[in-house]
Amino acid sequence: MVKAVVCGAAGEHPSFLPQHGVPSIHRHVHFARPEHIADLHRLVGGIGQPLSLLLKLNPLITELSLYDVVNAPGVATDLSHIATPAQVAGFLPPDNGAEKALKGADIVVIPAGVPRKPGMTRDDLFINAGICATLAQSIANACPEAFILVISNPVNSTVPVFAETLKKAGVFNPKKLFGVSHLDVVRASTFVASVVGKPKDAAKYSVPVVGGHSGATILPLLSQAKPSIDAILSDKEKRDALVHRIQFGGDEVVKAKDGAGSATLSMAQAGAEFAEFVLQAAYGSQKGKVVQSYVFLGADAGGKEIKKEIGADLDYFSVNVELGPNGIEKILPIGKIDEAEKTLLAAAVKELGPSIEKGASFQPPPPKL
Repeated sequence: MVKAVVCGAAGEHPSFLPQHGVPSIHRHVHFARPEHIADLHRLVGGIGQPLSLLLKLNPLITELSLYDVVNAPGVATDLSHIATPAQVAGFLPPDNGAEKALKGADIVVIPAGVPRKPGMTRDDLFINAGICATLAQSIANACPEAFILVISNPVNSTVPVFAETLKKAGVFNPKKLFGVSHLDVVRASTFVASVVGKPKDAAKYSVPVVGGHSGATILPLLSQAKPSIDAILSDKEKRDALVHRIQFGGDEVVKAKDGAGSATLSMAQAGAEFAEFVLQAAYGSQKGKVVQSYVFLGADAGGKEIKKEIGADLDYFSVNVELGPNGIEKILPIGKIDEAEKTLLAAAVKELGPSIEKGASFQPPPPKL
C-alpha cells in the first residue's frame, strides 16, 4: 500500500494564523507497498484542492489523507465520491489531527503557507518558515521515513528549515527531501515552445532548470535544450526576454489574477507530476528517471562536484538528480554551459547563499502556553 498526505490544502485566509502565529498546515503523501496512500493538508483552496484532486486520480495511490485547520473533512468527502482506488480521509487539528493524518505516510507533499500577493516576492514569504518547522516536527514524529516534497515558498529557505528540524529530531534523510522547483521546468518547456512558434508542442521540449526557485536564482539552461533552439540562442534580445519570463513567471500570474491569487493550478499540476516521478521511481517502473530538484548537496557524492561546478560551497542547489527506490540515487553534473549561463549562474549563487543561511539558522518561537 502507498499512502499520500498533503498538508495545508484547505484555503488561503486569515483563519490559518493560530495562536503560535503561523498556520497549522500540513501536506504530505505517504505510500506503503504495494498500495499508495496520500494525505492532503490545506485542501480547500489555492494549490491544495487541485493538487488533492490530481493525487486522487493517481492509480498508484491507495490512501489519501487530507489535513488542515478547516474544512479538510468536507474536501475529503467530496473527493471520496470519485471512483479511483485512493481512499480519502480528512483531519483537523483537534486530538493531534496532524500526526494522525501523517501516520504511516510514504510521501508528504507540502504546499502549506501564506500565498503571494501583488508586489511580494517569494522571499517575502519567509513567514512560512514557522509553518514548515511545525510540519517538519510532525513528520519527524509520525512518518520519519516518508518522501518529503516541499512546495511552500520560499523554497530556497524552507527546504533548509525542514532539513534542520529533521536533523534536530535525529531523522534527517537527505535522499528523501525535495524542494519542488518543477514548475520552472514546466514553464521553460511551455515558453520555449511559444517563442519558437510551436506552442502545441510544448511537451516535446526539454529544458533543464537549475539553481534555486526564486527570481534570479532560477537558471534555465537553454543551451542544453532538446530539441536545440539555436535561433533563440543567437538572438540576445529574444533570449534575455525568455530567461526573464521563466525566472519571473509567477509574477505574471499574480498580476493577471489581479491580486486574487498566485500560480495555484500550474503549481498543483507541477507538484502532482513531480510526486508521480518520485512514486514511479520508488514503487513503479520508471527507476533511473532524471529530474531537477532543489536538494541538499550532501545527499550524494555528486554534490561535491556540483560545488566545484558552481564555484561555491553552497549546501543546497537545484540540480539534476536520478531517482530510485530510495529517493535520490545520484546527483548528476550540471554539464557544459555557455557564457550567458555562466553570468546567470554567478548571480544565482550570490543570491542563494543568504537565502539558504536564513532558512538554516531559523529558530521557531517557543509555543505559547
